[in-house]
Amino acid sequence: MDKKKKQLKRKVMIAAACAGVLVVLALLSGVIAPNDPYATNAALIRKGPSAAYLFGTDNLGRCVLSRVLVGARTTIAATFILVAISFVIGILVGMLCGFYGGIVDEVMMRIADLMLAFPQMVVAIAVAGILGGGLGGAMIALGITMWTSFARLARSHTLSIKNEPYIQAARLLGKSGPRILLIHIMPNILEPVLINALTQIGTTMIGISGLSFLGLGVVAPQAEWGSMINEARAYIQIAPWAVLFPAAATVITIIVFNYLGDAVMEYRKADQ
Repeated sequence: MDKKKKQLKRKVMIAAACAGVLVVLALLSGVIAPNDPYATNAALIRKGPSAAYLFGTDNLGRCVLSRVLVGARTTIAATFILVAISFVIGILVGMLCGFYGGIVDEVMMRIADLMLAFPQMVVAIAVAGILGGGLGGAMIALGITMWTSFARLARSHTLSIKNEPYIQAARLLGKSGPRILLIHIMPNILEPVLINALTQIGTTMIGISGLSFLGLGVVAPQAEWGSMINEARAYIQIAPWAVLFPAAATVITIIVFNYLGDAVMEYRKADQ
């Protein structure tokens, strides 16, 4: 292994370790949170950071640190679930379109083109507004356009390998189309589509937090970073910590997952 590949591998490992730490913190947030994230206390309203409340308190006297930790579980879990669902739908649609072609391919790709013609966030805001908000509504709103990138990538890779000799041999052996797709095509296209999924995590997180900030995502009092920023922005001048800490958590998490996606992509290119 040359020096460049070693450096890229180290880069991937560091990024994966940082992402792993964030995921573990999110999973254990209910245990490690120092206070009840939903307990209000009129005597502690907008108290600055202290030994008892490291991130201070918000306008209802709730512990900001505890809410940031619990909000991590909400934001990261929703992001992972949405990316996973979009990945599964996209790869299935892409493989079917690329392998069979015909009217199914034409219709699904025109739908994908239509989705891509509009900015994702504009479509998400419109759909979330129609659905009436809520985390589920926000995920549906973002998922309507997210699957298209996975579908197009899976389709292009399926088209490039469906005429390979081993696929032709499988057909001559009498293997059915679904069997060929699952056993011979899917394993060969998973890697690039999974890498694309990694790069989508940061964008999806921005979308979920953005909709919550606009009041179209997570509904208060549920802890979620975008919703927390929206609640606290009205008094940012007198209690800036209530905005800065959830904002910093959002930025750091997005940077880590974007860095991981870029690092994996660079390593794959160097390995080819």
